[in-house]
Amino acid sequence: MGKINGCLKRLFITFNAIFVGFGFLMIIGVMKATTYSNQLSAVGGPSLGWSWLFAIGFLSISCLGLYAGSSEKPLALKIFAGCMGIGMVIMLIFGILVFNERNKIRPAFLETSSELTKHIMAEKEMTDLLKNIQQQMQCCGLVSAEDWGDRIPDSCQCQEYKCKSKPQGTTGPDQIHQQTCGEFMYSAMSPIFEIAIGFCFLFAVIAFLGLLISLLMIHQVNCGGSRGIEMNSY
Repeated sequence: MGKINGCLKRLFITFNAIFVGFGFLMIIGVMKATTYSNQLSAVGGPSLGWSWLFAIGFLSISCLGLYAGSSEKPLALKIFAGCMGIGMVIMLIFGILVFNERNKIRPAFLETSSELTKHIMAEKEMTDLLKNIQQQMQCCGLVSAEDWGDRIPDSCQCQEYKCKSKPQGTTGPDQIHQQTCGEFMYSAMSPIFEIAIGFCFLFAVIAFLGLLISLLMIHQVNCGGSRGIEMNSY
């Protein structure tokens, strides 16, 4: 007969089984995100290597939880509890780091003096992406039209409303879009960071709950073992 409360054990195993499924979905998502890794890194986004590490670690810990819950072995439960404690701290740290990264990226899209803006404009892949955004969103430049230097691309050409003259000393269309693209790009990226921050803190709470449940299960196993020894002594 098991030493752990049946309802608690089933709840523990069920949640870990669900998280195993999430782990596989994370790995699939990271595989699909590989094509966008260069663009994310160019604007200061998180490295894809960290995503792989998190997905594999998440899946491994969930599998460990399944084994620990089904086997009721104290050592496995203690290792799982330790992983939950470490995971809680890591998720809190990651949440803070993502929050800081969001604040660092904001000047790149909204401030003309940003060094990150110059770095982005030096990357051909990013400038090609910006040209496509300019054509679709009817904007010009990341922070200003001067981001393009002496040559304003044709994608900045304005033929309808909210137009302005091109900067003096530059070549390209005479009328360009008044709106810059930085605001659009930051608005598109900001929800991603918000989701990432919420994701980190959510899993910090889940890890904390997992830690409490695993400690309770360890206590029940130890108490069950102690009662068994006492009964044998009689």
